[in-house]
Amino acid sequence: MARTDRLFRLLDTLRRLPQPVTAARLADETGVSERTLYRDIDTLRAGGALIDGAPGYGYTLTEDSALPPQTFTREEIEALLLGLAEVPHRGDRALALAAETALGKIIATLPDRQQRQAQHAAVMVRRAERPAAPLADLSLIRAAIWDETAVRISYVDATGTPSDRRILPLATVYIDRGVMILAWCVLRQDFRKFMADRIQGVSATDESFRPRRTALLRDYVAILTAR
Repeated sequence: MARTDRLFRLLDTLRRLPQPVTAARLADETGVSERTLYRDIDTLRAGGALIDGAPGYGYTLTEDSALPPQTFTREEIEALLLGLAEVPHRGDRALALAAETALGKIIATLPDRQQRQAQHAAVMVRRAERPAAPLADLSLIRAAIWDETAVRISYVDATGTPSDRRILPLATVYIDRGVMILAWCVLRQDFRKFMADRIQGVSATDESFRPRRTALLRDYVAILTAR
């Protein structure tokens, strides 16, 4: 891991974990030795981050110069917490970890009083049933959507019939029973919706469909509106 990436990851870990955080825990989270960790903390301090603590006592991020101060109302804090708490229930580990990191960043920028409100917010998310977890790596599909590149998928439809498709992924749609991929199917030359838990495998291609994504989405919305 590049040193800059490692320092950002250390900051994210300090924001996210209950403080003070031991050097051993920080070293484990960032994948370095404790000796390297101490040097990284000194580097962050030199860059303006106020990190209290010392070896044997744990570390607390008291002020993060990388993030501007911001403020939210109590209802806005609860809305943010509620939305981010829903993400882990969608069956996508990468997004769940991203939600946890994002929450840490948000809380780190709040004044003390609002940090306490966030830590003791009166909202919770519980689900008796969770949507089926995707079998394939959805982060690869999300990257293809942003990059506007085609992907190949191995798919099993509702009748159990397998097929191999090349698709132009347009959006991920989160519905009650799972995650759906909206795409242009090259085989069918039409829009198709693929349930993520039926995608057996995904592989990237170098085939770009930029700048067609916006136009394809516009066409799909027009079809829905006309129905």
